Amino acid sequence: MPPCPLCSRLLYRALVLLGLVALTLAACAPAAEAPKTEEPTLADSLAAMDSAAREYVSLVLELGTHDEGYVDAYYGPEAWREEAEKAPRDVAEIARRAAELGDRMAALTVPGADADSGEPNAAAPLSEADMAELRRRFLARQLAAVAARARMLGGETLTFDQEAEALYDATPPHVPEAQFAATVDEIDAILPGDGPLADRYRRWRERFVIPPDRLGAVFDAAIAECRRRTVAHLELPPDEGFRVEYVRDKPWSGYNWYQGGYHSLIQVNAGLPIHIDRAVDLACHEGYPGHHVYNALLEQRLVRDRGWHELSVYPLYSPQSLLAEGTANFGIRVAFPGDERVAFERSVLFPLAGLDPALAEEYYAVAERLEKLSYAGNEAARRYLDGDIDAAEAAAWLERYALMPPERAAQRVQFIDTYRSYVINYNLGQDMVRRWVEAGGGDADHPERRWQVFSLLLTTPRTPSGIVVGGGT
Repeated sequence: MPPCPLCSRLLYRALVLLGLVALTLAACAPAAEAPKTEEPTLADSLAAMDSAAREYVSLVLELGTHDEGYVDAYYGPEAWREEAEKAPRDVAEIARRAAELGDRMAALTVPGADADSGEPNAAAPLSEADMAELRRRFLARQLAAVAARARMLGGETLTFDQEAEALYDATPPHVPEAQFAATVDEIDAILPGDGPLADRYRRWRERFVIPPDRLGAVFDAAIAECRRRTVAHLELPPDEGFRVEYVRDKPWSGYNWYQGGYHSLIQVNAGLPIHIDRAVDLACHEGYPGHHVYNALLEQRLVRDRGWHELSVYPLYSPQSLLAEGTANFGIRVAFPGDERVAFERSVLFPLAGLDPALAEEYYAVAERLEKLSYAGNEAARRYLDGDIDAAEAAAWLERYALMPPERAAQRVQFIDTYRSYVINYNLGQDMVRRWVEAGGGDADHPERRWQVFSLLLTTPRTPSGIVVGGGT
């Protein structure tokens, strides 16, 4: 039977109406939501850093099997050391993996971190996110330095400046020869006596050598005073301490071997004459508030309290060394602000050494100018390591512009042979630390604030580029 025309028209209209209703409902319905990607949390970032830290420790220990002296200190789990030394990767693989891991840390996001968390005037205590951000930067820079050192061991050649930037995260300045010459002329004008400056300076300095039989008493007094001043401002871990040994035939004048457990072994090179100023220098630099305090506080605050195991290993050729040497040197001024050092040495150390206390002011008037020549050692190292001069010419440069006697200049060239661009960490490190502390209000006129800002460098993970005044990463 054929369809009814009327029924067909009614059916058509009904279908059209249903279609319009469906389209209307579809237009009014909410759009389907795209799958959400969860934002990383602070816990996620810290977990990624924990994983990177564990491998960082292994990479440093493994590279230490290829590079004697690279691991300056390690007090983490002994099983980690045994595992790393049992089957170390070759230097090419260490370089590749360290670079890869460093890039990953450089790209990691730390939610909630303040971009200014590294500034000296940042709120204290820092938030957990800000501390995590400092940790991220530290791991990224340290891993980049591991990669660079491994590439150097594999045969890559870098200039002095390139090496300093790759290993220590800092750009050493170039100081013109004329600047050293002008300072030498200043010393020439005030130094008593007749004859060539080098001879006069040597004779003058000989009057301030600590007699060997008085060395122990002088150092003990200097250490006690440096510690007294430090504990008045910093809370040190319980039962911390160190012992002192006197050694010979070393390329350095003093060395702190951190043992872990808040203890150090400090060695003093007695193979060359030790002048009166070196007592406080070494007591502060190697002990209080220098290397010993730096390592003990990092172990207490970061390794034990937070479980940040990357701080349980200390690779010598790394950005950490610039901060370690810079704080150790600047720590002398923190402990002895203004004229307090001269007053202490005049009243205590000069008599203990059997030296005339009346000569203290004269000694430090020359020493103050001599400090301006510290960068002469950097320039000697740059020219020598870049192949512009040989070892004999480097020693002659040091004799002329650092006023070193021949035996001391030869020792310094030996140091450069061993530690290369590490020399920048003493003077550039000190200057960078000083500028950062002063930017936070810790200038010489505010000694208590100076201690407060200075202590941030001893208790938080920092990078040299991160303490450049005005910012950094």
